[in-house]
Amino acid sequence: MASTPLKTAGRRSIAHIQHIEAVRPGAATGQVRTIYGQCERDFGLIAPPVSLHSPAPDLLAATWILLREVLVADGVASRAGKETVAAAVSAGNECLYCVSVHQATLAGLAPARDGELASLEDWARAVATRDGAASRPAPFPAAVLPEYAGTAVAFQYINRMATLYLRDSPLPPGVPGIARAGALKLLGKMMGTAARVTVQPGASLTLLPEAELPGDLAWAAGNTTISAAYARAAQAYETAGERSVPGGVRALVLDVTGQWDGEPPGLGRAWATEFTSGLDSGDRTAGLLALLTALSPHQVGDDLIGTYLAGGGNGRSLLELTSWASFTAARRTGSWLVPTT
Repeated sequence: MASTPLKTAGRRSIAHIQHIEAVRPGAATGQVRTIYGQCERDFGLIAPPVSLHSPAPDLLAATWILLREVLVADGVASRAGKETVAAAVSAGNECLYCVSVHQATLAGLAPARDGELASLEDWARAVATRDGAASRPAPFPAAVLPEYAGTAVAFQYINRMATLYLRDSPLPPGVPGIARAGALKLLGKMMGTAARVTVQPGASLTLLPEAELPGDLAWAAGNTTISAAYARAAQAYETAGERSVPGGVRALVLDVTGQWDGEPPGLGRAWATEFTSGLDSGDRTAGLLALLTALSPHQVGDDLIGTYLAGGGNGRSLLELTSWASFTAARRTGSWLVPTT
């Protein structure tokens, strides 16, 4: 059972989400209310990287399913191990929000890092690139790959969305600098306590219909719950892309990410502008937003989001476009982890 202060912090933090009008807990109905309830019960709070998806309940469900079934639910891998992977991936993506939360949680679970966790951290950082994945043997048995790979891919997605829609810290802006270290330590203690609660796998799967696991996510096939979670989530993100991402933009992003090796694409936006120059003029802003979200979310900026919204986009289409682009890049990094036969 989550502590009242932790629940309260999660509910208040919804107000800090940028660019998206997230559903407040008191106004939540239907599936949104159900997911918020599960999130508080199983994760300890309504996590802003989840709740920012609330204007699109299917995407809210997809993101919660991934977080719950991969990171939170009990499995063969330890929660400390999965938190290590989450923190390492977040650090590699320079997602300061997620680094703060998951390093604090890890400190609450395992104050002294052992050799196993250090090896996991090195592996999680390495597999962010194709060459790193090819050269770094997994420091765990193949049977555990779905849990650790699932965590890595989930945070490749979550990091991109958090970078676009959340501030750099989970702490309220008013917390003075001198008090921030203590506040993060307290957060870690509460999150560590919540992370020790037994969470049975599979309870979120009914939120979305069954789907077939795509081939590039075959690393999940060894775990029936995680493969079911990724199959359902992938279908939801894909459907969102079909609704809100122009066909030419989808084709461009799939082509560029299909050749991407995980390395940073370049400084500034010139590289992305060049790629999008061949799109219809009315699609170039969406194309630039989608491509930057996928490969360099720190370069998006309020100006580009403002231009997209001023050009006829709305909160839901913005969410669907960026979710699709984020998951497209995340699943690309997972494709490097598909076992060879």
